[in-house]
Amino acid sequence: MVGDSKKSGGMTTGQVVPVLVPLPVPGPYSYAVPEGMDVTPGAIVQVPVGPRQVPGLVWDADDTAGAVDPVKLRPITQAFDCPPIDATMRRFIDWVAAWTLTPPGLVARMVLRVPAAFDPEPRVPALQPMLETKPERLTPARRRVFELIEDNPGAWTKSGLAHAAGVSTSVIDGLVKAGTFKPVMLPPPAVVPDPDTGRKRPELSGDQAEAAETLRHAVGTDCYSATLIDGVTGSGKTEVYFEAVAAALDKGKQALILLPEIALTATFLERFHDRFGARPAEWHSDMAPKMREKVWRQVAEGRVRVVAGARSALFLPFRDLGLIVIDEEHDQAYKQDERVFYNARDMAVVRAHLGDLPIVLASATPSIESRVNAEAGRYGAVRLASRFGEAAMPDLRTIDMRKHPPARGGFLSPVLLEAVGRAIERGEQALLFLNRRGYAPLTLCRVCGHRFQCPNCSAWLVEHRFRQQMQCHHCGHAEKVPEACPQCGTLDHLAACGPGVERLVEEVVQHFPDARTVMLSSDMPGGAKRLRLELDAIAKGEADIVIGTQLVAKGHHFPKMTVVGVVDADIGLTNGDPRAAERTFQLLHQVTGRAGRTGEASHGLIQTYQPEHPVMAALVSGDRERFYEREIGERQRAGLPPFGRLAALIISGEDKAETEKYARSLRAAAPRSDDIDVLGPAEAPLALIRGRYRYRLLIHGDRKSDIQAYIRSVLSAGPKARGSLRVQVDVDPQSFL
Repeated sequence: MVGDSKKSGGMTTGQVVPVLVPLPVPGPYSYAVPEGMDVTPGAIVQVPVGPRQVPGLVWDADDTAGAVDPVKLRPITQAFDCPPIDATMRRFIDWVAAWTLTPPGLVARMVLRVPAAFDPEPRVPALQPMLETKPERLTPARRRVFELIEDNPGAWTKSGLAHAAGVSTSVIDGLVKAGTFKPVMLPPPAVVPDPDTGRKRPELSGDQAEAAETLRHAVGTDCYSATLIDGVTGSGKTEVYFEAVAAALDKGKQALILLPEIALTATFLERFHDRFGARPAEWHSDMAPKMREKVWRQVAEGRVRVVAGARSALFLPFRDLGLIVIDEEHDQAYKQDERVFYNARDMAVVRAHLGDLPIVLASATPSIESRVNAEAGRYGAVRLASRFGEAAMPDLRTIDMRKHPPARGGFLSPVLLEAVGRAIERGEQALLFLNRRGYAPLTLCRVCGHRFQCPNCSAWLVEHRFRQQMQCHHCGHAEKVPEACPQCGTLDHLAACGPGVERLVEEVVQHFPDARTVMLSSDMPGGAKRLRLELDAIAKGEADIVIGTQLVAKGHHFPKMTVVGVVDADIGLTNGDPRAAERTFQLLHQVTGRAGRTGEASHGLIQTYQPEHPVMAALVSGDRERFYEREIGERQRAGLPPFGRLAALIISGEDKAETEKYARSLRAAAPRSDDIDVLGPAEAPLALIRGRYRYRLLIHGDRKSDIQAYIRSVLSAGPKARGSLRVQVDVDPQSFL
């Protein structure tokens, strides 16, 4: 129960306040405020929950709640010396919780995920020059120090001063004893320097300049707007939205740029540095804990002006956010499918609306949802129809694998191999794209037919020959590749079925033994650091053939890349996903767009067994508008998003029969509705993951139906999940596995 609180001058001075804790609870708890402690809504505090001490957010008082006697309540333990979470972020937490049907405490947890940052960073000991006090004896080393501080009379750290003057720290110690410096304490250093908005203004083409002016105007209005930048690959979308970032910075605001992949970060940081003379602060899962603490704190204090990060950066506590940019807005990586199920693209639009600030969505292949929003006038739209510098788009054509099959045991058509060979002879680069990690997606025994399957999941083990391992890409289970079949014991009769990128490397080396071949995959040894080094080497022309998964499909600039080959274009069209055609079109359009970005004649070759498919026809013809028109029409006829609403209930448990029984009882509890249908339960395509059996209910409603209220009624009317049973709610699902 949330107790009463009284406010005076914006400060909460009553004896009881609500505190939202980062736990799966339905709302705030009431706590007593100790005498002498003042807290405001949004203040970060420490409170007892059971035997534990946890951080929490002082929440806005609920005027409808009954009074609680403070004597009966536990007191707040500590109020942290930290800027409060502002009213916009508090409303955002409530909105995300209500939309995703997640306990608000779990949403608050995403904001409070760096508890070490709640206390101020320690100040740094430094030395302030006392220029009027000079030592009697000036050695050459001391003279160098004085020459330096006369030009730069501010405070210095001892090590920084010694390094800059080219002397040892003992020289500085001597000057301190002589009274030339006095000790002072400096604020902690900024994690990144402030960007210089006027450092290197780009020369924009006519379309780019017009688009940039539109975005600058949106930033200048100080109110909510959403603008879609729909530009072909290589059209300069990044340079255009950098002008919006500059406009926000010139107004003293902060900016957030969301990127879908960590792999894109290195290239993006370099481009940002070229434009602004400094890098933005990064925010993603690969950051060191200490750096995460510093970035979180300095964002809250307003000292970090620009953040470039993954989807979780949306929950950073910005002090004065003035612009959000969603790069590659169509990307599926913006959807989080664990704990709190949310789409960062959609939630960013909500965050901008609540904060009354502009948001920019950029893509060469916009999502159907964003296209429809732009056509309906809910989003503004700017179009960049040509590449920067008038570089031509690659010449695309399909390779019909029924007419031009690969050699026995191979996966590359002779047509594609010939194009790769010509590119290498000209000193250019070729990219072979296959969205499959490892060596082979399935290994079986030729004698008894045994297939290697994960013991915890309904998925085949993927062979990783370079590591001599077989691995499940869903739970992480791994085992060594055996010499004999574990079923029949036969030696040397295990067959790898189908290609992964490692197997392509093997085939390419056979055909082009002298070529410099590089493989890029998200699970390559060395992680993100090695990936950045490899991408940099490719951009410098230090590779001839690049073989990669979808992380090479977007955001990279390879000047010498003139041939792109898609090895298995049909791979995404057979999974039953209602967005399968859209995603395949986006992915293939993005990956073929890596070719010819500097103006060289370039080619994209797409290996397919169904060249007549509308996706393939749209790619080859270059008539993407026809594809969008067809796809939007099909969605509208089927009542699928954005013309209808979907939500999934994923029921999982350790016992299959019990899980199915519970899923059916939930289905039976679903009330009848004129505008909402319930489909299922059905076994999920991946029926077993991490030892848990999974069933799905799919809820389909009209665009204006209150699907959240309907799901609440289902969950309240149905039996409670007990034991190992668990129900996860996924509003607007992006994956149907």
